[in-house]
Amino acid sequence: MSVCPKYRFGWVFLLLFVFCTSLVISADDQKTPKDEPKKEAKEKEYKPGFREGWVEVHSAHFGVLTDAGEKRGREIALRLEQMQSVFADLLKRTKLNYPVPVQVVALKSDKDYERVSPIRNGSAISAPGFFLANEDQDIMVLNLFDPEPWRAIAHSFAHMLLDGNYPPTQAWFDEGFAEYFASIRVDNKTVELGGDPELQSKYAEDVQGNVNQVRNAPKSLTELLSGPLWLNMSDLLTMKLATPEFAEGTHHSLFYAQSWIVMHYLISKRMLPQVGTYLGLVQLKDVPVPQAFQQAFGMTTDQFEQELKAYFKSLAPLFEAQDQANMPGGRGNMPQVSQYPAPFGPEGVAMVVKKVSDDDAHAIVADVKARQPEHQLEGVKELQALTAEPADNDVAHRSLAFAYMQKKQFKQASEEIEQVIDDVPNDPWARYYSALLRFKMAQAGQPMQGALANVQQNLRMVIDWDPQYAEAYHMLGLAELEGGGLHAAVDTMRMAIQLAPRKQWYLYNLAEIYMAGKKWDDAQPILERLKTSPNPQIASTAKKKLEDLPFLKKYGVPPDRAPEAQPAAQNKSGEKDQEVESGDSDADESAAADTPPKLKERAPDKRPVLHVKGKLTKVDCSQSEAVLTLASAGRVLKLHTSDFKSLVLIGADQFSCDWRDQSVSANYKASGKAEGDLVSLEID
Repeated sequence: MSVCPKYRFGWVFLLLFVFCTSLVISADDQKTPKDEPKKEAKEKEYKPGFREGWVEVHSAHFGVLTDAGEKRGREIALRLEQMQSVFADLLKRTKLNYPVPVQVVALKSDKDYERVSPIRNGSAISAPGFFLANEDQDIMVLNLFDPEPWRAIAHSFAHMLLDGNYPPTQAWFDEGFAEYFASIRVDNKTVELGGDPELQSKYAEDVQGNVNQVRNAPKSLTELLSGPLWLNMSDLLTMKLATPEFAEGTHHSLFYAQSWIVMHYLISKRMLPQVGTYLGLVQLKDVPVPQAFQQAFGMTTDQFEQELKAYFKSLAPLFEAQDQANMPGGRGNMPQVSQYPAPFGPEGVAMVVKKVSDDDAHAIVADVKARQPEHQLEGVKELQALTAEPADNDVAHRSLAFAYMQKKQFKQASEEIEQVIDDVPNDPWARYYSALLRFKMAQAGQPMQGALANVQQNLRMVIDWDPQYAEAYHMLGLAELEGGGLHAAVDTMRMAIQLAPRKQWYLYNLAEIYMAGKKWDDAQPILERLKTSPNPQIASTAKKKLEDLPFLKKYGVPPDRAPEAQPAAQNKSGEKDQEVESGDSDADESAAADTPPKLKERAPDKRPVLHVKGKLTKVDCSQSEAVLTLASAGRVLKLHTSDFKSLVLIGADQFSCDWRDQSVSANYKASGKAEGDLVSLEID
């Protein structure tokens, strides 16, 4: 039995009801009879339809899988809906995009949660929730042993919503906003915001009930800002993070503290419109930070810093909460800076509940493991067991297909997908993975070979299932480009960008579509914008395209495919060279310049392919090509690749200019004693 797909729009709930035959609408969704007192109806205890086993609770935007019963599953769905409503209100959005589907897994057992949790410093994380961002879906995993586990994923939750609903910004904005949102506390009646999200008690109780001071407790944001030193405001505004979102490391740092208090101030003063003005000046018009800040906010960065420090000192609830955290037995859950009514309570969220088989649920939990390096082997083994007889579980088949794709085991992935399509022809996940598999095979050098129409059909089916699935639009746009449908490709890629405005590869591929249609003036500003991208791969690729653009516009082919212009025509045999007047010479030169170049006839590359294993110590993407420095058996090799985006990779999803100290195996063709041209690369 396959788990019912996750729908995120109110108008498709009827379809969900028809497709999932075992739906239960619980008693609290029924209207109270007119003759029953309203007070009695409110006080009536909710009685869930399912008390044992696994259930899935669907709200407008989330599907919550849990083994803790329907009542707790409804609570999780409600809290997440409330949180996304608060987020929308902060950014003044009436509607939020979810560019990838969201799966929530809520486990009632502390031990079960520990078995799937990320491992840090040799042990499972202590936080009661974690977030897995993937190209196909985002997964939130919660430990229901904690009374408010949703608070543990609030920071990542904010990043996820920013990705789909706010243009690219600077690091201080993203991290400051995510930290501000991470303080959220919500119940059926009240929302609280503005507290210190990194505040922890300095005392902890052991298993015997003894209260002891925590050794080397990390400093809260309040403590960090109470110190004498702050980062220079201009430095803060231009600082870049070396780690990607969702994998940021500690938040107990001055950068996070100041970013948080900056957003705290801007939100409280309702100054987010000025922030938009500032970011537009800095990121789109390249106005220097001091001038842009003065123009947008009407003050210098030094003046702003003084206002900010005074604002911080005025927030009495922060210091009261810190005092409580510093005392043994201090009161937790102190009131935060802002309190206001919750956007809605339990009665304000429509939910649909269905029973889930143990095999389906176990497959989803095994999938969570398979997506983490430290649990991958165990997760894949569990999925393989669930795909074997007698279970032969479709959810496990498609999850295993995704795991095989990540390891570039394309044949095995294809077999798993075909199994699901044979069993459930209209399964949208299987259709999505079928298209994704074709793209991954093409990236590895295996052409689609007539599968283009099937890929497009599958992706349109996926978009019908989930009209906000940005990656489905992205792949469909590329498939339409491949098939020659330039106008359709432009429209589809624009839709992908609208749903996921921070995916810069989407923007780059839109520029590629424009260039394929010879719309140079549309492509150039996109490439100009991307040449300063924080992603080194995108930046270097965009720079190379800009360098090639004049040649491409003139001759219709890039320089590396048309190396040299055809030399001037030689005089006829037996005739003497004649002197040409200067006017005629200029005309001839002009005509020659407009003549497309003749492609060189290159001899086949007969160099043997060599193999080497070693340590990848450095990747240099600063030029138009990537140069990999590889140490092996006491020697150092410099391996070049002019198009690292299409390089055949094994053991990695995409090429990274940030690889360091990686064990690798490389196939290459030697171009010197210590240099060569890279053919393929395997990350061990």
